[in-house]
Amino acid sequence: MGVTSTAPHLLRAARGEIVDRPPVWMMRQAGRYMKAYRDLREKYPSFRDRSEIPEVAIEVSLQPWKAFQPDGVILFSDIVTPLPGLGIEMDIAEGKGPIIHAPIRTQAQIEQLRPLEPEAALPFIKTILQALRQEVGNQSTVLGFVGAPWTLAAYAVEGKGSKTYSIIKNLAFSEPAILHQLLTKLADAIAIYARYQIDSGAQVVQMFDSWAGQLSPQDYDTFALPYQQRVFQQIKQTHPDTPLILLVSGSAGVLERMGQSGADIVTVDWTVDMADARARLGKQMKVQGNLDPGVLYASKQFIRDRIIDTVRKAGNWGHILNLGHGVLPDTPEENVAFFFETAKQLNVLV
Repeated sequence: MGVTSTAPHLLRAARGEIVDRPPVWMMRQAGRYMKAYRDLREKYPSFRDRSEIPEVAIEVSLQPWKAFQPDGVILFSDIVTPLPGLGIEMDIAEGKGPIIHAPIRTQAQIEQLRPLEPEAALPFIKTILQALRQEVGNQSTVLGFVGAPWTLAAYAVEGKGSKTYSIIKNLAFSEPAILHQLLTKLADAIAIYARYQIDSGAQVVQMFDSWAGQLSPQDYDTFALPYQQRVFQQIKQTHPDTPLILLVSGSAGVLERMGQSGADIVTVDWTVDMADARARLGKQMKVQGNLDPGVLYASKQFIRDRIIDTVRKAGNWGHILNLGHGVLPDTPEENVAFFFETAKQLNVLV
């Protein structure tokens, strides 16, 4: 794998090597926009079954690979998947997301959390990642993913998704010491989980701090950034050569701060022009994104124009083409196919 020519395209770009075109994959690549997934969901209605029964999760992860041959194949899972291993019981409700049965609100609950032992708590993750590596070989890069401390804390404290984050912000601003204890425990567990994914076959790991964009910059500096850094530092200690990606939803206001996280690659959403993002992050930072998922509803000409615009603005180094967030459930499958076809011809088009 050390020889440049044999490493898959996305891994080479993520390491900062010059490649002939930007590699391409898509967030929420496996999922509801694909008929194959919807058919499988009828057979396995529980999200946890689909993501934790190895043969099912392997099949779901590979559905887009078989259909579109993306440069990245990502583990089909959820950011809350490791929480039961810490003692935070959860379920994932169809269309609603994670539900935490006993939200974490007190010091006593935090003290009862146990360290994550992934071999015991998450054995299916290894089985899935090993199978994905075997299936795609060097034709694609296998991505793992984890949730970031702030976002997992938001789910654990709120008990479910939120529009206002009022419960966790109440805790953050009135009893910060309690929240910092929770964030520290989560950061250490996430680092262990990410290392386990890498040891199991993940070649790149993306960390989703989906809700950190809901923080003011000064609160991001207090409750999100230090814990992103804690996770990435621990991964780099043992796996210095594994590229790490950071995503924050609604990140326009904290883009430069994302660059200080220790991530190798920053995901840029569509609220920032890619040329501006490049200027703000500096020449040394690699980027991913930043197409609006809504572009995939448009005509093929419109999709092609937007792809070319993003790629030109990103420049010819250190860019992984992707959406700025997940593909929307009712996106036409043929437009997803066109997105990948166009991306793979970019060495000719741009």
